[in-house]
Amino acid sequence: MRGSQTSESCPDVFELSDGSFAVIGTEATAALEPFLPADAARADYERIVVISRETLICAKRDIPDA
Repeated sequence: MRGSQTSESCPDVFELSDGSFAVIGTEATAALEPFLPADAARADYERIVVISRETLICAKRDIPDA
């Protein structure tokens, strides 16, 4: 299980062929942007995406340390 609340969709974190990571989650830019820390910023093309704690913990074992 990767954090799915229903059987319809699953949030996920996965590694791309170039070593970058992609995240499937709930888009929450408008709701969360006003609460970003003062030292955080995002470009116009970036979005804030929410995943469950469980999803990230499950993904941790697949994320390399270096």
